[in-house]
Amino acid sequence: MEPIRVLVVDDSAFMRKMISDILNSDSRLHVVATARNGREALEKNKQLSPHVITLDIEMPVLNGIETLKQVMKENPVPVVMLSSLTKQGADSTLEAMSLGAVDFIAKPSGSISLDIKKVEKEIINKVIEAAGTKAQAGKAFTSRKDIQVPKLVNLPGKHELKRVVAIGTSTGGPKALHEVLTQLPENFPAPIVVVQHMPPNFTKSLANRLDSLSQIHIKEAENGEVLQNGTAYIAPGGFQFRVRQVGRSLAAHVTDEDPVRGHRPSVDIMFESLAEQQLFQIVALVMTGMGADGSAGISKMKEVKNDTIVIAESKQTSVVYGMPLAAVNTGKVDYIENLENISGTLVQQLLRHGGN
Repeated sequence: MEPIRVLVVDDSAFMRKMISDILNSDSRLHVVATARNGREALEKNKQLSPHVITLDIEMPVLNGIETLKQVMKENPVPVVMLSSLTKQGADSTLEAMSLGAVDFIAKPSGSISLDIKKVEKEIINKVIEAAGTKAQAGKAFTSRKDIQVPKLVNLPGKHELKRVVAIGTSTGGPKALHEVLTQLPENFPAPIVVVQHMPPNFTKSLANRLDSLSQIHIKEAENGEVLQNGTAYIAPGGFQFRVRQVGRSLAAHVTDEDPVRGHRPSVDIMFESLAEQQLFQIVALVMTGMGADGSAGISKMKEVKNDTIVIAESKQTSVVYGMPLAAVNTGKVDYIENLENISGTLVQQLLRHGGN
């Protein structure tokens, strides 16, 4: 089987060599060329037709964002971005994801990383996953602040059973979350909790970006805060996130405990914590992402609370059909939906059983 052909783009000679050595250490991958700036990358992309490009964000001549736009316009190829662990790096990375990048890797120590070996496995896995996706030019995240999402009318009165929506996603998640959350009305009758696999800084930037575009309120979760209807709480990167019952409400519980099966935050941890909340019915959603995070949590929720509703994103719209497939394979999924239909399904489920 032909190895995956990779073009490595970085303005640092050190980083080009390190990334190339990491990728070439796996027999499934072959670095066909490197480029030191965006202009070189565009030329080599045309000449060599790589299967995947790894692309640094901060480069001279033509930066990563402008290069990505041109790649998607001229000769689309799956792109994995490399970014620094800074707020600026996070903001630029989210812009790249909205423009069509498949995934990103955060360099451990900023722009010139001597610790790049720490993410060796992540680099290999993400490039291999990217090769299995179809490159598509994206459109920058669009705002629905000015587009009136219809409010829900004739909401039922207070019910003894309250609802909470829980979402887990990974690769491709920022665009999927944008598609779902920006379609929800501001009087959405339940709190929403979200685990998106991302490092620190990135989750806060994602929450701020989505909040500026949505009718509902979206924020990074803070330890101890009581969850409100019509608000989505994104688990902070680098921490585990649980939901605890406080009186007749739910509150965020954020801890710095160890990763679970490589994830911090972990979808399984969040889902399993919700299984313990007796007053709340759960509507769980698993969207695009590599791996199987969330599947154990789904099994636990359905075992303890058989009225839990589970929705999985379809293979047709998932960037990576890993987490949704693992969810489906549990045999506990109630609905499999294309991305564009998920927000409608969420609203229907809450109206069917009553809001909080």
